[in-house]
Amino acid sequence: MQRPQAMTLTDAAAARVKALIGQSETPVVGLRVGVKARGCSGMSYFVEYAEKELPFEEVVEDKGVRILIDPAATMFLIGSEMDYREDKLETGFVFNNPNEKGRCGCGESFHV
Repeated sequence: MQRPQAMTLTDAAAARVKALIGQSETPVVGLRVGVKARGCSGMSYFVEYAEKELPFEEVVEDKGVRILIDPAATMFLIGSEMDYREDKLETGFVFNNPNEKGRCGCGESFHV
């Protein structure tokens, strides 16, 4: 039995990933997603261009795009959904992560 993907993408997130990859000035294989120690709750998400696949990265292919998950972040992101939202005050990727136990007041960081 095949295990489920580590992460899924909404249609809006997939469209934004496609747009970002199309705007890249260098060839990329997808976007890399991970977490960094940062913020008042301890961790924050990061998204960056992935010029190549690194060892031990989990590769998620969903809705025609590739997301590479940093190996150090896999256990924090399992079961997450990546979304993209635009509104009057904020634009960016949003992670609906069932592993989060809480977020800081400003929404910039989380803890598990």
